[in-house]
Amino acid sequence: MDFFIQMLASGLSVGAVYALVGLGLNLTFWTTRVLNFGQGAVLMVGAMVTAVLIASGTHVIFAVAVALLTAAFILILIEALAVRPLAKATGSMGWIVSTLGAGILLQGLASWRFGTQAVAFPDVLFSSADTVQFLGAYISVQYIAVFVISVLIVVLMELFLRRSTWGYAVRAVAHDNEFAALLGIPVRRVVLASFMVSGLLAGVAGILVSQVSGTVDPGFGMHLLILAFVATVVGGMGSAFGSLVGGLLLGVLEKLVGGYWSPAAAEIVAFILLVGVLTIRPQGLFGKPEAVKV
Repeated sequence: MDFFIQMLASGLSVGAVYALVGLGLNLTFWTTRVLNFGQGAVLMVGAMVTAVLIASGTHVIFAVAVALLTAAFILILIEALAVRPLAKATGSMGWIVSTLGAGILLQGLASWRFGTQAVAFPDVLFSSADTVQFLGAYISVQYIAVFVISVLIVVLMELFLRRSTWGYAVRAVAHDNEFAALLGIPVRRVVLASFMVSGLLAGVAGILVSQVSGTVDPGFGMHLLILAFVATVVGGMGSAFGSLVGGLLLGVLEKLVGGYWSPAAAEIVAFILLVGVLTIRPQGLFGKPEAVKV
């Protein structure tokens, strides 16, 4: 029972981070109909900048702030250089290659600047030795903090998108950007804001997952991006709540399979879950099928 609770807590923590990354993917997808495959490298940059700055003696709060601003700025650049030029071409899928290329470029630059070896990540939230007892099991306070922060951000973003003026603008642009422009909505600013917020979410996710793992390396972002993408598709593209449910479900299943069976088997959980859900419900658990006018 103790082992089960520990695996459950670990799975919920990691799954909440998947949901956070998935929410960032959703934001840019809503406003541009583009999946940003460079998101994984951006969250790696956020974590790497935080680790390097703190190691150099920078205060934790200042280091985190610089890392988040850096992540947001990089995503704005990706939108301007890798998304906007190709998204203008009707029917073009070149943004897949361009965003993936941007991610590979960032990963290469990080490897050149910091090396390919993993860098120790400092204790930003709590020490790895801090634990609380629950039903006889000792649970890391880091897991609890990461879970609470991630879920809180996802819930607040969902409320913000549903209740705020900016949220209405995002939904209008997602529905029809040309009609939204006719209504006076600043489509360009909405798109830029969505990429900026997506960058901030990526930076937060990178810091949180590195806090749990204790290390960060130039290549870890791509793996996390793939898992977050699976969680988003399982939950339903376009649904923040779906991203949360899909992320938590994937995280828990991964940890339980890895703990009770083998870590190698945990690697295929995402694929099995994705195929299983899409076979039964192609639009995802909470997604809605799109109606296309012809």
